[in-house]
Amino acid sequence: MKFRKLVFVSVLAIVLALSISAASDERKDDVNDATIESSDYSSAQGRWLLQTKRTRRVTCKKFPGICDAKGSPGPQCCKKKCVNILTDGQNCGKCGKKCKYNEICCKGKCVDPSFNRKHCGGCNNRCGNGEYCVFGLCNYA
Repeated sequence: MKFRKLVFVSVLAIVLALSISAASDERKDDVNDATIESSDYSSAQGRWLLQTKRTRRVTCKKFPGICDAKGSPGPQCCKKKCVNILTDGQNCGKCGKKCKYNEICCKGKCVDPSFNRKHCGGCNNRCGNGEYCVFGLCNYA
């Protein structure tokens, strides 16, 4: 009896996790791309095409002003995506400049937050006088 309950609960948990995952995929909204809907109709193709919608992606490469829109990740356009080159680890300071795996992008420069006194544990987190940054925490010597 306990085995059946265990199997039932585990199957229920898996189904719940899959449904949450599917629902979140449907709700994802890409801020970088705006969607323009249009429908085409040709008498030779039939009426069912009236019900289908074709979408075209508007990218910042063709329309750079889209990066200035409210909710945009940043004002710069890099590889057809709006980014903030002051904080983006894949485009730090300029398009295509990647920070190393242990570094973050602060003010357009790649820094190691584990040992940097000006960015200890995160951007703009300065250690005080006489303190050193050790593994992201400000400590006295």
